[in-house]
Amino acid sequence: MSNIYEIPAELNQQEIFEKIISSKNLLIERIISAGQTTPDGEWYDQGTDEWVILLQGKAEIAYFNGERIELKSGDYLLLPAHTKHRVEFTSNEPPCIWLAVHGQLQEATKQEATEQKQLSKNN
Repeated sequence: MSNIYEIPAELNQQEIFEKIISSKNLLIERIISAGQTTPDGEWYDQGTDEWVILLQGKAEIAYFNGERIELKSGDYLLLPAHTKHRVEFTSNEPPCIWLAVHGQLQEATKQEATEQKQLSKNN
């Protein structure tokens, strides 16, 4: 059995990406960061939505439009596909533990809302 809060002994200069569940349309991963940031001038521009929760530590995300968000343990956010962003800060002590879910998350949410409306009309 694995523990989401367990920090591997080999934590060093590189972020750790650990796949928890992976399928054709979904990826759930644990990410451990300890001071790592996105390299200068680089931006993430992912082809799928990403929902992320910071389970431990502190971090800061910057968006291409200049907006910045400071995260603490328990904070989560949805990054829609092709939302340019970068990691500006991650705490060393304690290290950041992230849980990230990648996939077509917004479309699923829209579909669920439509289905819920249909159920409400039928009842």
